[in-house]
Amino acid sequence: MTPPQYDLSHTLPPHTLTRLAREWLAEDTPNFDPAGLCVGSQDVEARLLCKTPSSMMAGSPFFNALFTELGCTVEWAHKEGAQLGPDAVTQTAVVRGPARCILLGERPALNCLARASGIATRCHQLQSIAKKEGWHGHVAGTRKTTPGFRLVEKYAMLVGGVSMHRQDLSGMVMLKDNHIWASGSITQAVRDARSVCGFSSKIEVECGSREEGSEAALAGADIVMLDNFRPQELHAAAQLLKEEFPSVLIEASGGVTPDSLPEYLSPYVDIISLGCITQGCPVVDFSLKVQKPVAYPIIFQSP
Repeated sequence: MTPPQYDLSHTLPPHTLTRLAREWLAEDTPNFDPAGLCVGSQDVEARLLCKTPSSMMAGSPFFNALFTELGCTVEWAHKEGAQLGPDAVTQTAVVRGPARCILLGERPALNCLARASGIATRCHQLQSIAKKEGWHGHVAGTRKTTPGFRLVEKYAMLVGGVSMHRQDLSGMVMLKDNHIWASGSITQAVRDARSVCGFSSKIEVECGSREEGSEAALAGADIVMLDNFRPQELHAAAQLLKEEFPSVLIEASGGVTPDSLPEYLSPYVDIISLGCITQGCPVVDFSLKVQKPVAYPIIFQSP
């Protein structure tokens, strides 16, 4: 796969990257760094190696921000979104700077790259499945993200080619079963939510049956989520809802996996969201290896 058409790092505000880098570094080294004494501040070179073949690389803006904060430079051999491999080990970048600073940034930077690349790789796999089946809807992530790490994980979805879905509770109104039970009905919940969010936010309603989907659409929902439907039940309900409410988006969610995704693809389903994009997703194995200084022999010449 070729890298994304756009430079997706431009979606990340520089001040946000700086803030995150400082927080991660402070978390990992809150006071003294005794090991830094062992290596000192001599300039060294470290090679970034990817050891998981056929992976998509993602997370370089966070990697860069961490090492920039430490006064180091990063030279990349591959662009964001590039497919790494097929070799067992692929040199991905070179980091240069003071030895102790490279080692201070090593673990936070690798954590970001490993997690982001794992998510991007899974997203690319899911998108490839949907494309192979000729489906033109949106594969999407969820809010099932790691606390404090959502920006990295949502960004990785972009690199992997899927929709991020809503960013947070403020980004779009989603009325789930607990909202509906607490408010009394789907109609009442939609009405109350619309009175607050106005015209500028979409409202999505989680529904357990086609009848609930019809009630949500009639109440003014923009998106009807058919939750935990079996594939055949999903196809039938989605078709009926689309025929009755052509402008309403239909989302399928609940229990969808990479293996079962093809069973849920339907011309009447606009969005399929998968928690497995972030939950239980394998990471990509990266390592950072400081290169040993080359020892040149001392040659004594006769006077």
